[in-house]
Amino acid sequence: MVKASVIGATGYAGAELMRLLTAHPEAVITHAVSKSFAGQKMSALYPSFLSRDYTLKELDIDAVAEDSDIVFTCLPHGASAETAAQLISRGARVIDLSGDFRYNDVSVYERWYNIQHAAPALLAESVYGMPELYRERIKKARLIGNPGCYTTCAILAVAPLLKAGVVLPDGIVIDAKSGVTGAGRSEKLAYNFCEVDESLKAYGVATHRHTSEIEQELSLAAGAEVVVSFTPHLLPVKRGILSTIYLIPKAGVTEEDIADAYSVYKDEPFVQVMGVALPEIKHVTGSNNCAIGYVLDRRANRLIVVSVLDNLIKGAAGQAVQNMNLICGLNETAGLNNTGWYL
Repeated sequence: MVKASVIGATGYAGAELMRLLTAHPEAVITHAVSKSFAGQKMSALYPSFLSRDYTLKELDIDAVAEDSDIVFTCLPHGASAETAAQLISRGARVIDLSGDFRYNDVSVYERWYNIQHAAPALLAESVYGMPELYRERIKKARLIGNPGCYTTCAILAVAPLLKAGVVLPDGIVIDAKSGVTGAGRSEKLAYNFCEVDESLKAYGVATHRHTSEIEQELSLAAGAEVVVSFTPHLLPVKRGILSTIYLIPKAGVTEEDIADAYSVYKDEPFVQVMGVALPEIKHVTGSNNCAIGYVLDRRANRLIVVSVLDNLIKGAAGQAVQNMNLICGLNETAGLNNTGWYL
């Protein structure tokens, strides 16, 4: 059995990770760490854990490193880098769910996050944790920068098209909408029920941090610098992301060319390409799946791609477990084969 520890177990991503690990056939949780709720039961915060409860602990770096085959850090950016660096120095393998280890260039991170990176030397070895792009590197890594939810939804949809050269790297517009859990377990007024219900709003327009992460990975896919227009929106739902992405196809590109580009996913367990049947959030909620559909609009000379995933699973905890499976030599799909909650 893989011994796994979760640092930051009581945020939404951390709690989802705890839930997935609890049901994992080849993993056991050795440390569930929470700074705010140490000494309490997990079920005191999330009664769904009554049947498989855990006592939340204070962070003991030495004990966590010694008792864990893998450590998940689910902390705010900045704090996560400091903790991960201490764990790495003690020989632990770390999957970090913050943005701290997703970047190849520390200056890009510091510009978009507006803080100094706490462990910049580790960026040289951290691997971007998207198995569909970096599976072989993930298997050998001791530090993973687990991708963000908006970024996973966009990158999986666009990267194959850029790699295949069927769309231009310019003029990419990503219109993305997320459930409220994407904002974390926050008490901010903006995320209260009465503020969110029966409404839809854009936020972080032209400034959202995930823009830089998307541009990094799409630039690598294209082999040239890619600048995107990314606008996130807050949906009055708990879970899920839907991204509608507008691209300019190269001259003469056909539907068959688009399908060929997406054929790279034919053996991927968690990416479903639906072709012209466009996916909805409810098709993937509760699963580790990303579903992609597209329409080639010849009149407007646009390729319109729709991509959906569950922001807490494929966009966070599920992808982290997928990375754990790869690092620990398990079946990549272990603990992640559930279908979604359509109803």
